[in-house]
Amino acid sequence: MIARQKRVISESEKRAVRIMTLPSTKIVVCLRVRHFFQYLIESWQKHGQWVKWALVLVLLCFSLLPSSAYAADGSSQKNLLEFWRQVFLRPSDGAIQDKVSTAKPDIVTLGERLFGDTRLSGNENRSCASCHDSSQGFSDGRKRALGLDGFDLARNTPTLYNVAWGKSFNWDGRAASLEEQMLGPLLSKKEMAGDFDEIVPRLKADANLSRQFARAFPENPIVSQENIIAALAAFERTIVSPETRFDRWIAGDERALTSSEAAGFKIFVGKGGCVACHSGWRFTDDGFHDIGLLLPVPEISAVEAGKKGVASFKTPTLRSVRMSGPYMHDGSLENLSSVVDHYSDGIEIRKGLDALLQRNLKLSAEEKANLVAFLETL
Repeated sequence: MIARQKRVISESEKRAVRIMTLPSTKIVVCLRVRHFFQYLIESWQKHGQWVKWALVLVLLCFSLLPSSAYAADGSSQKNLLEFWRQVFLRPSDGAIQDKVSTAKPDIVTLGERLFGDTRLSGNENRSCASCHDSSQGFSDGRKRALGLDGFDLARNTPTLYNVAWGKSFNWDGRAASLEEQMLGPLLSKKEMAGDFDEIVPRLKADANLSRQFARAFPENPIVSQENIIAALAAFERTIVSPETRFDRWIAGDERALTSSEAAGFKIFVGKGGCVACHSGWRFTDDGFHDIGLLLPVPEISAVEAGKKGVASFKTPTLRSVRMSGPYMHDGSLENLSSVVDHYSDGIEIRKGLDALLQRNLKLSAEEKANLVAFLETL
C-alpha cells in the first residue's frame, strides 16, 4: 500500500481553523486579534478574484457589526483598516505603466491626435473629445449625450478613466473590447455618423498625418480602419485617473483625509455597503446591478452580462467621480448629494433589485455629508 503524502498546513490556515472551531461566544473576542486580519490579508494577496470578492463581503459584514462588539481597545478597527488598505491600494506607477503601455509610443501619440480629430465624423464637426472632455473627467457634463440631431441620446456619457482594466464596455456591457466599443459611436448616425469609406481618404490627403501612420505602423504603413481603431484604443488605454489624497491616506498617510472624509470612508465600507459593488482601487466590480432607480420607462439590460429582464447596468468607476456628473446610466442624478440621497432614501423596491443593495439605509444629514466628502477625495 502506498502511503498518502500528508499535506503541510500553513500557519495562516491553522489560525483560520482555530477561529472557526471556537465556541460562538468566543468568536467575537477572537475577531479582535490581529491574526484573523493577517489571515485575510494573506488570502487577498494569494488567491484569485472570486476569493477576493468573497473576502470583501466578509469584511463588509464585519464592518456592519457595532464597534462595541469587536473593538474594545481599538485594535480590531486598526486591523480592519489594514485589510481595506490591501483592497483599495493603488498599483505602483510601474504596474500601471505596464498595464497601459501595450502599444508603441508612436501609436499612442497618433491615437491622441485622432481622438480630437473632427474628420472622423460624417459632417467633420465632432470628435471623440467632443463628448469625452478631459476637463469634465472625460465625460461631457450633460445628463445624456447630445445627438447630431440636437436631441438627447439614451445614455449618459461614461468616463474613460482606467478603461485599460475594463472587462466589458458601454452601460449595458454589449461591447467585449475597447476596439469594438468605439466603432459604435463612430458609425452611429446619431453620434458621429462616420463612414470609413470617407474617413480614410480624408486622412490620407493629410501628408503629415499619413507619415505619422507610417511611423506608428511600419508593418502596415497605411491609413486604414484597422489602424485608426488600434491607435484610438491605444491612446484611451493610457487615460488613468490621477493619484489623489485618498491614495495617500490608504497608503498610510493618516493626515491626508479630514475627519469628515475618513468618517465617510467608514460609511462606504460599513453601514452604506457601497463597497459590495465599488471595490478595488478603481472602485468598481465591473458587474451589472439593478440599484432601484425610479425609471419613467422600464429599461432592460441588453446583454448577457446584465440580468435578463431587469434594469441592470454596469457599475461605474468612482475615480475622479466629482468631475463626471451627472450620474447613473441615464444621468438622472445631478450631483453626488443626489446619488447619496438615492441610496439612503430613494431606492424603489422591486423584483430584480440587486441582493447586495442596502435597503432602508436612512443616513443622517451628517452621514450623507461625510460620505459625499469622502467620494470627492477619489
